[in-house]
Amino acid sequence: MATMAMAGREMAETQTRSSQRRGMSVAERNREMYEQQRARRRGPTPEMFFAKHIDNSRIVKADDPERRKEMRSFTIAMTMFFVLTMVYVWQHFSAIEVGYRVEAQKTQVELLREQNRQLELSEAQLSDPGRIDHIAKELGLDTPLPGQVVRQDGMAGNSSVMAQAHIPVLPVN
Repeated sequence: MATMAMAGREMAETQTRSSQRRGMSVAERNREMYEQQRARRRGPTPEMFFAKHIDNSRIVKADDPERRKEMRSFTIAMTMFFVLTMVYVWQHFSAIEVGYRVEAQKTQVELLREQNRQLELSEAQLSDPGRIDHIAKELGLDTPLPGQVVRQDGMAGNSSVMAQAHIPVLPVN
């Protein structure tokens, strides 16, 4: 009830001040506001603040074994997490790199197969008996007579040879 009476009184004062303010200059209004603020401050003197320099260099932090244990466990867990993540990333990139190598080797195999096919085709063309006969006739060569062909292994032209197997004997100690 008392607060209601005080609030009512303050509202009445505010209304009278606002009606008085309409006729005041700016300087007078500022001076009045300063006086109101000064009245609300605690004590008769204005507040003063002093800077206090605190020296904490001699303070020693107390060692907390529980906290150290928690931090060690946390560090180990984070290290393990980091290592596992790096292993996963390394495997992933290694798999990608192996994939690229496989594709490059597949391409190389295809190129070699094509080259082999071209060489086989070229060999077939060059070893064609008709072509060889034609070139031989251009050079003035005739077909060999029987007995004119001498093989490097010392065999005669059309004689057949029986295959023989030689089994090596190991000396017994």
